[in-house]
Amino acid sequence: MFATPELLALAERGRPTAASRTRLLPVAPPLAALLPDGGLRRGTAVRCGDLPLALALAAEASAAGSWCGAVGVDDLGALAAAGYGVDLRRLVVVRAAPAQWALAAGHLVDGVDLVLLGPPSHPRASAVRTLAARARDRGTVLLVVGTRWPGPVEVALEVGAAHWRGLGEGAGRLAGRRVTVTARGRGVPVSRELWLPTAEGRVA
Repeated sequence: MFATPELLALAERGRPTAASRTRLLPVAPPLAALLPDGGLRRGTAVRCGDLPLALALAAEASAAGSWCGAVGVDDLGALAAAGYGVDLRRLVVVRAAPAQWALAAGHLVDGVDLVLLGPPSHPRASAVRTLAARARDRGTVLLVVGTRWPGPVEVALEVGAAHWRGLGEGAGRLAGRRVTVTARGRGVPVSRELWLPTAEGRVA
């Protein structure tokens, strides 16, 4: 069975304070143009083309004091998250079996400002609707990693072909990834060329 006391305790401790109930969670300046309001609107879902993009989106809110959670994202590494600027002291990673995914995600939504979600292969539409409604009620942002999300999103961010810098003739060290990110949602599609990550591990 999936034990929930720890998540329930987190929900109580991490419940947003009045000072943190702003309408938008901030994002790094290179990402602001991809979002309709220039930030992550509370209570909405954003679909991210890959995990690095989701971490880059979460970093600014985390650095500003927001609690973040992650469930179903089993390939999330602490060093990578910290490299993008996520405050590991305010990051809760939950590993849950696919059958318990929605339950774990719901507890995180109750207690943190932003949740990275890696849905299972075939998430139930009813569970997704319940989770989205819960996020709207709590003012929590859902960052959905990948395409397995049968629910509405505020914006879908698609990552184009990646070009790595630093490898030449089969030798060298990776020093950055250049990608095109296209945002589809409210308004016309918007595309930006980004370093994701830079040689320092951030977004630019």
